[in-house]
Amino acid sequence: MRKTLSIAILAAGIATAQQQPPAAAAQQPAPQQQPAGMPPSPLPPAQQPPGPPLSLADATALALKNHPQIAAAKDIAANAVQMITESKSSYYPTIDGEITGVQGLGSARLGAGALSASQLFNRFGQGLQLSDLLTDFGRRKSLVDQAKFNAQAADQNTAATTYDVVLGVNRAYFGVLEAKAYVTVADETIKARQTLTDQVTALANANLKSQYDVSAIDVNLSEAKLLLIRSQDAVERAYSALTQALGLDQVSHYDLAAVAVPSAPPDSPAALIAQAVQNRPELRGMQFRLQGAQAFEQAEADLKRPSISFYAVGGGLPYLDQTPRVAPYGYEGAALNVDIPIFNGHLFSAREQAAHYNTLAVTENIRNLRQAVENDVRNAWTEASTAYQRIPVTQQLLNQANLALELANGRYNLGLASIVDVTQAQLNLTQAQIENVTATYDYQVAYAQLQYTIGALR
Repeated sequence: MRKTLSIAILAAGIATAQQQPPAAAAQQPAPQQQPAGMPPSPLPPAQQPPGPPLSLADATALALKNHPQIAAAKDIAANAVQMITESKSSYYPTIDGEITGVQGLGSARLGAGALSASQLFNRFGQGLQLSDLLTDFGRRKSLVDQAKFNAQAADQNTAATTYDVVLGVNRAYFGVLEAKAYVTVADETIKARQTLTDQVTALANANLKSQYDVSAIDVNLSEAKLLLIRSQDAVERAYSALTQALGLDQVSHYDLAAVAVPSAPPDSPAALIAQAVQNRPELRGMQFRLQGAQAFEQAEADLKRPSISFYAVGGGLPYLDQTPRVAPYGYEGAALNVDIPIFNGHLFSAREQAAHYNTLAVTENIRNLRQAVENDVRNAWTEASTAYQRIPVTQQLLNQANLALELANGRYNLGLASIVDVTQAQLNLTQAQIENVTATYDYQVAYAQLQYTIGALR
């Protein structure tokens, strides 16, 4: 948006400077009329109804409340918490109610598929079955630890998403302020050029200036009006971007409060890098992922250990097709089972090695992410430092452009300069105003980006 406006203004200046007087320039130009069917001229910002007030802090709070990305991140974190409960469920016994009815060939016995030779009877029974893993010598504890670390990583992902949303709000907020500042510049440019146009037209009517001067200054005025139209379009697009950053569905033209320009960034990024490594939620989340991967690796190694389980059953057998009936009407039993892994085709060793390689991959990902964070901080610090240095330079440029326009107007009134000198000075002033606005809000955004990279954006 800023580059588009700057290019448009420069192009307008070049066209004005290079314009040659038309063949009919010595004649009085006919009054300009707006073609039929064309929309009315854009209203200056002062005539537009103000929207509800909104500060940057209020905008941030609104986004944290409404943005769908934050809601989705919280849901994912809640899902991870439920995985902890799922992992802990193995600490408790499992109780199942069972109802079984069987019809079989009388006196028949099972022949294939198992070693058992249980006799088949028509029967109906109901009862309870309890099973409990007494110990697997540490494996389920490792799985619970993995679930806890993954839940903590999900919380850090929520924090990282929050930082992303807040940074988006800052960018969109300053984007609206910048676009509205462009509108102010365009509006002031129109007023100044309209005043000069009226003066030159009056002098031309008195035969003190040529109609070429009137034509040249009219071109400059038209370019200023085009700049206002482009700037107002940029405001609408900036408000649309702000609406998305706030997580809202309907565009509202908030009356945004101005934000003071932050102080200069530090002289060196070294301290900022250390702060980023400590505070960035992405790095903390990856550390929790690493701890979870290590816990899962230990759990996979524990697969080679035996497990001890307890089983108990009990219930009733109200119907049994057996004559004479020798089985009791109720049944109960308990068993203790020790499962000792001996050989399963290297399955457990392969799973342990796979978990180990996953741990190594997470470790390398952390190293890569840390390097990326350090690079982000250095780049953000450089950009913020450069943007801050541009502010006084553009202010000096603005002061010089104002002075140059005053001198050009004075020389033109004395007949020592042409109208081209005046229009070029107007172009330089408008460009200087835009550069000053751009530098100010570029630093606001760059400073927010710097705070984001060190994990300090609120």
